Amino acid sequence: MARLLIVHHTPSPHCQEMFEAVVAGATDPDITGVDVVRRAALAVTASDFLDADGYVLGTPANLGYISGALKHAFDTSYYQILDSTQGRPFGLYLHANEGGEGAVRAVDSITTGLGWARAAADVVVSGKPTKDDVQRCWELGATVAAGLMG
Repeated sequence: MARLLIVHHTPSPHCQEMFEAVVAGATDPDITGVDVVRRAALAVTASDFLDADGYVLGTPANLGYISGALKHAFDTSYYQILDSTQGRPFGLYLHANEGGEGAVRAVDSITTGLGWARAAADVVVSGKPTKDDVQRCWELGATVAAGLMG
């Protein structure tokens, strides 16, 4: 069975709403043969990354950058997963009260270094997520998970 790892930092109600929509999309009953694993960014391990076939990353943009928690996840795992996860698909959602460009660039830099393949368009939300924003998060989760179906 394929495994989708959702690595998230959800310190606010807006991030939580986006996370729940991603999980709902990834676990849609029409998507079969994919085990969806959720890990908080401060708890994820290199083994979690290695055991997964694809990833969804979720973070707030803090001061124009990814959260310290998501950065910590990669700081503690990067070299352990570098050679073994190349080519794996990923998606990104982030909540930014003001501009998320720096956070997107940071994730682009990390995932490019790892050799991961973007599987869906990023979802970047400012302010309270709208119904359309929540739908895009659902679609992100569903798209990455469906791409892992055998």
